[in-house]
Amino acid sequence: MNLSRLANLLVSAFEKNEIQPAHGIDINPVISELASWYEKLRNAMDYREEEVVRRAAIERILKRRLFFWGSGEKIAPPLIRELLWARYFPESIIEESEVAKVARTINLYLKLREELHKKEKEIPTNIDELIYYLLSAKIETMLNKDKSMDLFSTFLFHILQDHISILDDTPQNRDLQIFLAVRRSFAKDDIAFLKFRLFEQYFGELKEDNLASIVANFPKVYKDMEKQLAYPLKDRIASYVKKQIPSFLIMVEIFRKKKSDVRSLIAKPEELKNAIYKAAEERYKTIAVKVRNGIIRAVFFILLTKVIFAFSIEATYDNLVFGHIVWKSLAINIFIPPLIMVLISLFIRTPDIKNTNRIYAKIQNILFTEKPLLDKPLVITLKPEKRNPILDFAFKFFWLLAFAISFGAILFVLDKLQFNIVSKGIFVFFLAIVSFFTYRISQTANVYAVWEKEALTTPIIDFLFMPIVQVGRRFTEGLSQINIFLYVFDYLIETPFKELFGFLEQWFFFLRTKREELG
Repeated sequence: MNLSRLANLLVSAFEKNEIQPAHGIDINPVISELASWYEKLRNAMDYREEEVVRRAAIERILKRRLFFWGSGEKIAPPLIRELLWARYFPESIIEESEVAKVARTINLYLKLREELHKKEKEIPTNIDELIYYLLSAKIETMLNKDKSMDLFSTFLFHILQDHISILDDTPQNRDLQIFLAVRRSFAKDDIAFLKFRLFEQYFGELKEDNLASIVANFPKVYKDMEKQLAYPLKDRIASYVKKQIPSFLIMVEIFRKKKSDVRSLIAKPEELKNAIYKAAEERYKTIAVKVRNGIIRAVFFILLTKVIFAFSIEATYDNLVFGHIVWKSLAINIFIPPLIMVLISLFIRTPDIKNTNRIYAKIQNILFTEKPLLDKPLVITLKPEKRNPILDFAFKFFWLLAFAISFGAILFVLDKLQFNIVSKGIFVFFLAIVSFFTYRISQTANVYAVWEKEALTTPIIDFLFMPIVQVGRRFTEGLSQINIFLYVFDYLIETPFKELFGFLEQWFFFLRTKREELG
């Protein structure tokens, strides 16, 4: 069988995207080991998707090193060394010449920041935060040599153009929304990456010769960017995209392994089939590892913040009202929600061979069909559906009823356990967060699942638990904004630690030169 036009273009792009080994920057292995462990500890306190941890680390380093101002020439060398210490990039692929490129990029974005501050009354956002978003995303894309997710994102975007229609909006807006949905659901881009993608979609790459034009048009364009990010139908489009991605994720694994040899693999049907089944099996095994890591990070995050809440709020309230700490409710508040999450996670199951069969059939369709039919097309409209007022009232009533039943049952049990009002509030607060984390972890476990239909129990589970998950999502987003441990790490601990790592690396280098002098 012949490849479709889009699949042929994808294979050709992979054949050209072979990562060549380079004369990388030397990093001391002892310092690298220490720095990588530090990063693991620090990232455990900041619940992010794995795909954006590296960009977030770049943003963090930039904020710390630009705190007292500076230039690209001063910031780029230690920035790259810190990323290499922590093993965010393999040292074998980043050359010394790239330090100068990163320095020029930093200087350009600092100049952009300076010019935008002159128009800050016209731009409804925190300009400094926006520049950190754009610059960290730009540096990540510059240093990341593996373009496989970008290539597949473009491939998936072009396929989905035939599957999604917005009846009362322009094709340009539809395409932008498909692009953002693919980046959000498939490539796992966070808000910083999404703003950067939109920035380059509207303006192209920031350069000296287009800086003035970008500054002049930025207030108007930024408002358009924000409209796209807050598009009313974005969640429906993202949900549709998410259902299509399992087969593409397996394809990414195969293409990454075969690289320039992928065309010869596709030409051999039996070998291609074996490769698909092997890749799927390997990915299923990694799910258990990801679920375990997700649980560990979530439990660590929750226990850390819960101890603060329990002893600073609940214990204080107990002492003021009762004259002593109620240890039973305090212990339940600290340990029960994480334990519930661990117990629920034991029931998470990985996909089976039937799922792999469905993935294989879809990949065949994707590679060899000129216009592959992934799913029933999504046809939507910006105008709200005309719904019967009685039906609309009934839906809102049942949604409120779900809240009342879910939270009412929790409060009833806590009442029986003689929790006071503060203890109840803290328990509900963290149970909601645990529910959201558990939902996120279950989504991780199902990332390769191709669903044919929902289980019979899904509506019941959604009715009882979705209200708690929704509240937990809001709480988690708010909690991440006030996580004092992150501020302590980023501004009080990290600076001396990284300076110490730099000193030790220079010392080890000095000792090595002395050893080499002895012959």
